[in-house]
Order: sequence, then structure tokens, then C-alpha cells
Amino acid sequence: MKLLFIILSVIFLLFIGSQLLFFKSSHNIEEYKYVVIKEYPGFEIRKYEASLFTSVELDTDDYKQASSKGFSILGGYIFGKNESKEQISMTSPVAMTLEADETTMMFLVPKKKSKEGMPKPVNSNIKFIEIPEKQMAAITFRGWASNQKIEKYKLELVRLLDQKGIQHMNKFLVLGYNPPYEVLFRKNEIVVELE
Repeated sequence: MKLLFIILSVIFLLFIGSQLLFFKSSHNIEEYKYVVIKEYPGFEIRKYEASLFTSVELDTDDYKQASSKGFSILGGYIFGKNESKEQISMTSPVAMTLEADETTMMFLVPKKKSKEGMPKPVNSNIKFIEIPEKQMAAITFRGWASNQKIEKYKLELVRLLDQKGIQHMNKFLVLGYNPPYEVLFRKNEIVVELE
């Protein structure tokens, strides 16, 4: 019994150690830049800088299906499935639109890359989107994202914005900050463009 306890303790410590290592390495990557304009209880208003994204449209609004399929396509592209077999640095967060019947997944293009300097995708469904500077409201939630959690926090963000009389454009994104192998310390956000 004592040996089993020791073995389980070692496994637990190795798991925690690996999660801390994953957390540290995944937070040393380039992120979608913003400045916080105003903080409110439960959400904040941010100004995001103009940025370039790789994107793919997916014919589903199911979060799990879209995230799996979209990550496979865009991940493949940045890991070398392109005409020059060039690898591109991973960035954060992975962004997904919240629309009826379809989803667009987007990866931020590293700042040092231009649209013209990006390798040509092998998959013709991959497009480049230039998003201008914009103000957005953001609400954060922890754990694994799901359709239910996304809807819950989207409605909560709308409620908080209505409470403060802040108008929005009804254009929502879900932002995921963690790779799939990071089980602990997961962070997600719902953001909406403001009028």
C-alpha cells in the first residue's frame, strides 16, 4: 500500500511539473496585442492593434468539430504543409468566429511576417485576413471551452454590456490560449466588437 502511494505521488508530481512546463512554454509565444482601455467588474474594454491572420472557413457551428478540423488545417499549414514547406511560429490565441451554421478559425500571423512573405498554402481553403485596429469587450473563463460554456459567457458579456449601456456590433469571437495537451491553467475569452 505504501509503495502504491509513493508511485501515485510521483506520477502526480510529474503531471503537475509537466503542466507547469507546458504553461510556461505556451506563454512565451507571440500574442494578439491589445491595451486595456477600461476595466469593469466581470469584463474589460480593449483596443486591439491591426493584425494579419491565416484563416479557414468551416461548415459547422459546433465548437468541438470546428476546433478539431480547423486546427488540423491551419496547424498543418504553419507546421510545413505549404508550397515552400516553411514552418511558421505558433501564436496565441486561436480565434474562432461565432456565427450560425459556420465557423471561421484564425491564427495570428507573426508580426515579422507580411502577407506577401507568407508561404503559399497547399490547401486552397486557407485565406489571409487583415483585421484593422478595433475596440472590443472581453470576458474571460477557465477550463475547457464547449458550446454550452461559450453560449453562457457570450450571454453574460451581452448582459454586462447592456447593463453599462455599451453598444456592440454582434460580432463575437472565442479566443483559446492553450494547446490541447495543456490540461491545467486553461484560459478562454469571448470578445465582441464595439460600435
